[in-house]
Amino acid sequence: MSRLRIGLPAALAILLIDQFSKWWMLEVLQLDEVRHVPLMGIGPFRLDLTMVWNRGVTFGMLSGEGNWNHVALAVLAAAICAFLLRWMVKAENRVVAVTLGAIIGGAIGNVIDRMRFGAVVDFIDTSAFDWHWYVFNVADAAIVCGVVTLILETLLRPAPQAKEPV
Repeated sequence: MSRLRIGLPAALAILLIDQFSKWWMLEVLQLDEVRHVPLMGIGPFRLDLTMVWNRGVTFGMLSGEGNWNHVALAVLAAAICAFLLRWMVKAENRVVAVTLGAIIGGAIGNVIDRMRFGAVVDFIDTSAFDWHWYVFNVADAAIVCGVVTLILETLLRPAPQAKEPV
C-alpha cells in the first residue's frame, strides 16, 4: 500500500497538469481557432504551439474516423492503466512507483480527451536542425519519460546479491 501513496499522487499531479494545459490551450489561448503560435527559437531549436486533434495513439498510429475508434482506444488505455496500477502496488522501489504514476496519469489524461472530444488534444511542437518531432501534450511527455525511466531503471538496477549457502 505504501507504493500507492507515492505513485497515486504522481498520477494525479500529471493528470491535473495535463488537463489544465489542454483547457488553457482550448479555452484561454483558443489554440483550436488560432492553430499555430510561434513561441521561441534558439539557434536550430524551435518550440511552438500547434493545434492537432490526434485520433490515434502515439505518433497518430491506429487513427481512425469510425464512431467507436476513440472508445476502443480509451478502453485499451484503461485496461493498461489497470495493469500498471497493479504493478504499482508491488513496485520494487519509489522510482518505479512514481514512474508508473506518471504513465497512468498521462494515459488517463488522454482517455479523458478521447471521451470528451473523440480525439486527444496535442499542442507542443518542437524541432531541431532539420528534424521535426510529432506534436504532443503533457500526458504524452509523461508517458514517454515514464517508459524511458522504467527501461533505464531496469537496465541500471544493481543485480541482486546471491545468498550464501548456509
